[in-house]
Amino acid sequence: MLEDNPPSFSDVQEERRRLHHEADVVVVGAGIMGCAVAVAMGKQGRSVLLLEKSLKQPDRIVGELLQPGGVSALEKLGLRDCLEGIDAIPVHGYEVIYYGQGVEIPYPENSDDTARKRPQGRSFHHGRFIQRLREAAMRTPNVTVIETTVTDVVKSGHTDQVLGVESQTKGEKDCFFGHLTIIADGYASKFRKAYIKHQPISRSKFFGLELIDADLPSPNHGHVVLGEGAPVLLYQIGTHETRALVDVPQHLPSASVKNGGVKGHLRNTVLPSLPKSVRPSFEAALDKGALKSMPNSFLPPSTSRTPGMIMLGDAMNMRHPLTGGGMTVAFNDVVLLSDLLSPEKVPRLEDTQLVLKQMSTFHWRRKNLTSVINILAQALYSLFAANDPQLRALQLGCFRYFQRGGSCIDGPVGLLAGIIRQPFVLFYHFFAVALLSIWILISGTTLLRAPMATVQSLGVFWKACVVIFPFIFSEIRS
Repeated sequence: MLEDNPPSFSDVQEERRRLHHEADVVVVGAGIMGCAVAVAMGKQGRSVLLLEKSLKQPDRIVGELLQPGGVSALEKLGLRDCLEGIDAIPVHGYEVIYYGQGVEIPYPENSDDTARKRPQGRSFHHGRFIQRLREAAMRTPNVTVIETTVTDVVKSGHTDQVLGVESQTKGEKDCFFGHLTIIADGYASKFRKAYIKHQPISRSKFFGLELIDADLPSPNHGHVVLGEGAPVLLYQIGTHETRALVDVPQHLPSASVKNGGVKGHLRNTVLPSLPKSVRPSFEAALDKGALKSMPNSFLPPSTSRTPGMIMLGDAMNMRHPLTGGGMTVAFNDVVLLSDLLSPEKVPRLEDTQLVLKQMSTFHWRRKNLTSVINILAQALYSLFAANDPQLRALQLGCFRYFQRGGSCIDGPVGLLAGIIRQPFVLFYHFFAVALLSIWILISGTTLLRAPMATVQSLGVFWKACVVIFPFIFSEIRS
């Protein structure tokens, strides 16, 4: 006898996911990338298992500023509402403070908008935003979220194809299977070493404080403070909270145990360099002692070549968080990936050769945006953390370039915001800064010292090449 109400296709798929742990896609990691890709694929009708070791609200000090290019990608994914209800702060641009002197750098006007409005970014508590993304994933049809700790991948006994993952669920061994496994387990990925030839390079850490009711020089702007040491970032993450991120390079003498460690460096070196209005809240946060850290890593991108598996997000590609580009890269990657792997272009995800072909296309098509953000982050950090005369000359040249206004700020901040997606524009502005740095050096010298200034100028230009070309080559050869 036929049932009066046979189960729907979606109910059958849900049963497959929950009882048999089978889906079209298994996503490891319910962070920025994992949640977004799970939602995008679920909306396309793919059956998705999203696995996360802990669904508690995370507490991190990065991933708190989303550039306008990231906000735009979030809208394309239908996730714009995840920025609501978390006390997110509109961001209109940056203020760069060089030895106490500031220059405002607003985001450029949107040329595609007839009203010529300036785009906005958003800053927020990372954990609150993640929880909103997870809620969106849980609401999405075809997506099942499961709390489990993934320990290994499951491979075919005859080929290298990845069939799914092994995990531990409440202390018991478990397995989850899919035609495609997406690894998005973040900067500390346990799978990276086995599948990516490059490994992260980290030469500094961000130490973070949460300031209460800080009086910022330019509200609704990110602040970059440049002085004798490495850069300091300041930006609001809530109505009353401001994040302070202090870059501390390895083996920094002022952060040695003899000098009081990192707290000694923050109190004796960083605090006096901050705007006077910010110092009371910074000192109060320092006295409170709630100091957190995060490694600042660089990892060039790699093409996925493992059948049945792709690696995304910080597991595959990282850049210094100075420019706040990580989430913008992630959301734009999901927009591109969901198009390339859509059911219209890849009807069957078990067709691993077609998936790998699409991933090769993904790797090169993403570079218009990601290569710009990757190179810009690393190059700007080299200038802003200047530790030799040539880099200091470039740092001054960069600040003077910003002071010129017009295209000298619209171009660089448009690149940083993920709005301008043309690598040549980055190349042009970087070497314009280098040439201005040389002009400042030469114009400020006497005739007697002109020969020495010429030699120094050659050194500045050489240093500019040394800064940017390795990162350009890392993008090309990857």
